[in-house]
Amino acid sequence: MYDRSPHPPNPAQPPLPDHLSVNPRSPHHVAAVFEHDIGIRLNGKERFDVEEYCVSEGWVKVPAGKTVDRKGQPLLIKIKGTVEAFYK
Repeated sequence: MYDRSPHPPNPAQPPLPDHLSVNPRSPHHVAAVFEHDIGIRLNGKERFDVEEYCVSEGWVKVPAGKTVDRKGQPLLIKIKGTVEAFYK
């Protein structure tokens, strides 16, 4: 049976922040976290396309198809729900 509880934190892994972004230009980007494999669960289902999340506010931002803005960054839509971040 699959254990849905998060793995115990490894001392080498930094704690997962409440708000994290994949974009290195964002003030919410923490490079040390991305040295490890992390996962995001939204409403109990694991998502693989999350660009940014906030656990306390309960939302994730995902790309809106292949649409990009004038700087070449993907346009993001916000999806609300129960957010869980964990190390794989």
